[in-house]
Amino acid sequence: MNDEPLSKRWYLTSVLTNRCPRCREGKIFKTDNAYKLKENTKMHERCPVCGQPTEIEVGFYYGTGYVSYALSIAFLVATFVAWKVLIGMTFSVDDNRIFYWMFTSIVLLFLAQPLIMRLSRTLWLSWFVKYDPHWRNHPHQAPERIVPEQMNNW
Repeated sequence: MNDEPLSKRWYLTSVLTNRCPRCREGKIFKTDNAYKLKENTKMHERCPVCGQPTEIEVGFYYGTGYVSYALSIAFLVATFVAWKVLIGMTFSVDDNRIFYWMFTSIVLLFLAQPLIMRLSRTLWLSWFVKYDPHWRNHPHQAPERIVPEQMNNW
């Protein structure tokens, strides 16, 4: 057996490119375009490369709402800091530039939402599935809490 890791992709690179957290090679989503809204949330049942299931238990991705919320707040803070540095604003009755920032950031957040949704799903899965550089030598474990009769029952 060869002990050299099969993938040299970093964690951040694999998350940003929506790759499987176990092998960091297979794509999680069926389509690469996040803006194909009818197919945006369609994921492979298993990683096409290593066979890792993408849904560990029924309702697994409900927790991504918290991750998406945190990413959205981070996005708004980043746009506020960028606006403050580039344009500058003061908090006074006479200065209404904060309303321009609010409108601009809400539009940008609305446009970035498909990307944030995918990123939150990839992050959530990567927190529960451990990276295995020798995944070919170690078969994946069957998820503990999968009840096939209850899948897609909502």
